[in-house]
Amino acid sequence: MGTEIKSKSAMETKNTMKIKVGSTNEIKVRAVQEILQDYSHLKDAIISAVDVSSGIADQPKSLEETIRGAKNRAMGAFQDCTYSFGIESGLMAVPDTKSGFMNVCVCTIFDGNEYCLGLSSAWEPQKQVTRHMLAEGLDMNQATFKAGLTNNPNVGSVEGLIGIMTKGRLTRKEYTKEAIRTALIHLEEI
Repeated sequence: MGTEIKSKSAMETKNTMKIKVGSTNEIKVRAVQEILQDYSHLKDAIISAVDVSSGIADQPKSLEETIRGAKNRAMGAFQDCTYSFGIESGLMAVPDTKSGFMNVCVCTIFDGNEYCLGLSSAWEPQKQVTRHMLAEGLDMNQATFKAGLTNNPNVGSVEGLIGIMTKGRLTRKEYTKEAIRTALIHLEEI
């Protein structure tokens, strides 16, 4: 069902926190794995990737839809764990931008009862990419490839369009980490 990231002995596993990530996208899973190393109460957790549906379109076109997708992923992954993480990126309408839209990453952490929500910084994709997504229903990978900005049809599994546009200064993994870190504010030991 899922891919276990850390391995522990049977005795250690009983006492170790389990965290599920509602995606098998390596970028999302590694972002969670790396961020949790900064949190003493979470760094030893066993992290598993679970293939679950977002329950929304492949390319969310509003903040509300993106949040719903992240929540669906977290809820779908929540089984035999302390926390589950749902991560989803999508467009949202933003006035005074060139295309009328910006992209944002949402992270939702679910404990079985409540959700903790975090957002990344928002950024504006190139107009032709946004146009392909809105007019043709393409996801960002497909639209970026169709616009000729990459030769990789799965650019979202590596640097992402954000990595192309910033010339590697901000990659998809780092951008995803922003959303995770802001969601983790609610789990911070103060």
